[in-house]
Amino acid sequence: MSNEAKNNVNDPRRPNKIIRYKAPAQGTPSDDPTPDYMNLLGMIFSMCGLMMKLKWCAWVAVYCSFISFANSRTSEDTKQMLSSFMLSISAVVMSYLQNPQPMQPPW
Repeated sequence: MSNEAKNNVNDPRRPNKIIRYKAPAQGTPSDDPTPDYMNLLGMIFSMCGLMMKLKWCAWVAVYCSFISFANSRTSEDTKQMLSSFMLSISAVVMSYLQNPQPMQPPW
């Protein structure tokens, strides 16, 4: 018996159990809701930073926008992500234009 024939006999793989990989369809929603939640939190904190002039809210909004951008997929809407990021940046800029003093801790 040749060496290759011996390997085929001892091969533990089962050819009837092999399932070929199929890529998911392009239109299906993603499993991970983290970018959507972070985008929503970023917009909420941006509005709080703008309306109440809370600097820490504006910085949390920037942080949430970065997390949303980092966890997003390429197929997601970039306009919404960009608008959330620009809203958070504008909240930081406006809060420091109104009061250029360093941020006081909230506690």
